[in-house]
Amino acid sequence: MSHDHNHDHDHDHDHEYITLIDEEGNESLFEILLTIDGEEEFANKQYVLLFPAGVEEDDEQAEVELLAYEYIEAEGSTEGDLRNIETDAEWDMIEEVFNAFVEDEEQA
Repeated sequence: MSHDHNHDHDHDHDHEYITLIDEEGNESLFEILLTIDGEEEFANKQYVLLFPAGVEEDDEQAEVELLAYEYIEAEGSTEGDLRNIETDAEWDMIEEVFNAFVEDEEQA
């Protein structure tokens, strides 16, 4: 199942936002939590972790579903494409980077 997502970047006090448009034309605003440069066999790929905009990072009671996509940057544009992550190896790499990110945040 392929999802092509158009998105625009907005900058707001060191926060970056992305608008996802689903197949039905509905727009949803997400904040970029983390960008990941692929490692090892994924070294030529970039990934992005998103969470719904408006959710407070410090709200430990809120259950937030993170979205992860491969990001393909369009040359000379602020727009690009997001593709679904399809391999377990990519998910494992993203999970490892995310877990390290969470540990760093907890220690800060």
